[in-house]
Amino acid sequence: MTKARYEVVPHDGGWAYKSGDVFSETFPSHDDALEAARIAAQEHQSAGKDAEIEYQDRTGHWHQEHADGEDRPDTEVVDDGNHPTGHETS
Repeated sequence: MTKARYEVVPHDGGWAYKSGDVFSETFPSHDDALEAARIAAQEHQSAGKDAEIEYQDRTGHWHQEHADGEDRPDTEVVDDGNHPTGHETS
């Protein structure tokens, strides 16, 4: 089974999480981005519900897709460790 990885990183003067080459919106703090990454990872694992998803690719274009509710990967949240609060992720 595929594992989806959400990595918390500095981005555009704030913090974001990314999956592959795709960044989330920018958050003002590391903790906000980390919480958003955890929520996204949890929602990504929720089986049984179809969902409409929206994401921005590495060229800056936004896409919308239908995600089949029965096709959900394992997920993990990873912190880059370069944030001033010193928090670690699980």
